[in-house]
Amino acid sequence: MDLQEVEALASLMTYKCAVVDVPYGGAKGGVTVDPKKYTTHELELITRRYTMELRKHGFIGPGIDVPAPDVGTGPREMSWIKDTYTTLFAQSDINAAGCVTGKPISQGGIQGRTEATGLGVFFGTREFLSNEEECARVGLEPGIANRSVIIQGFGNVGYYAAKFFQAAGCRIIGVIEYNSAAYNKDGLDVEELKTFQTETGSLEGFQGASKTVGAEEAVSFLEEECDILVPAALEQAINKDNADRIKAKVISEGANGPVTPLAEAILLKKGTLIYPDMLMNAGGVTVSYFEWLKNLQHVRFGRMTRKWEQKSKTMMLKEIKRIGGQPYQLSKEEEIDLMAGPSELDIVRSGLEDTMNTAVAETIGTAIELDTRNYRKAAFVNAIRKIETCYREAGITIG
Repeated sequence: MDLQEVEALASLMTYKCAVVDVPYGGAKGGVTVDPKKYTTHELELITRRYTMELRKHGFIGPGIDVPAPDVGTGPREMSWIKDTYTTLFAQSDINAAGCVTGKPISQGGIQGRTEATGLGVFFGTREFLSNEEECARVGLEPGIANRSVIIQGFGNVGYYAAKFFQAAGCRIIGVIEYNSAAYNKDGLDVEELKTFQTETGSLEGFQGASKTVGAEEAVSFLEEECDILVPAALEQAINKDNADRIKAKVISEGANGPVTPLAEAILLKKGTLIYPDMLMNAGGVTVSYFEWLKNLQHVRFGRMTRKWEQKSKTMMLKEIKRIGGQPYQLSKEEEIDLMAGPSELDIVRSGLEDTMNTAVAETIGTAIELDTRNYRKAAFVNAIRKIETCYREAGITIG
């Protein structure tokens, strides 16, 4: 990590928030350490000190700037940030828990945040491929089922993306990690592969694969033929050196900046469709926004309305059965599903799906308007238009 990378990612966050209508300005920060080289106690000290430095310079607070997890961090680190901030600086701030998102549930987190980025990648890809008119315009068969998918990166984003793609009927034919890769044209079992990786630290030797390789050959699996390629690891995975060998019909960017500008030019010329990072991996910041709202409201989503909705549905079902008679009889399981009020997880996933679907529709609309197959260009135009509108309609605040 260096200053230029952080500046680039901060700009990307501004555009990303605009694309999905999250009312944040967009920012980025980080610490240049390799977490694998430090003990848990050392990482805690580093994280707590980082929080203190952010506070010293006025860079953290529920109404100032709200960090969230990214590469090398997760709920544990966010919990340390929240505890440091609230203990040292916010004993009298009732909204202090909103200083950071991605926290454990016990610390004010929200259901659905862990899988949010991977699920957002799935929702966004599915929405693009469900638009029959757009698929026809760009020469692609519509639909998500039975698609072959290769995932690069099997951490939080890649694992959950693979899980949801598989649940939708896709074949996960390849998974690539920094130290290994696994391939099977008939499909890999995502859960079995994740268990194997957790136990061994590698994908090499997985029995459910027809082929596995070590670190030296792993990246070459990006070049295998597939319908959808999801680069969900680090920046510049697809570059000018390997772009001409990429055979995927669609690249759905799960990571930030996985396709370089030179590679993108090569791929677009070949006819490859690229669903851009600022849209596709915006699920994380979207659900972080939901968590922030929960912290400001001090109540779990669904707590005030779930039982009322369940009661209303029950009354409606009874009336339908009374009027309709036997043809309207349902099984006990069907009745339970029909009458259930939404849990916090239901509400979060519903909000995420609506956000991604809306943003995809806007991106497709602008792509048609500009007569382009370049969805990154369309997403940038949408973001900049929204930012321009925000400044213009706010007026000149200081003359």
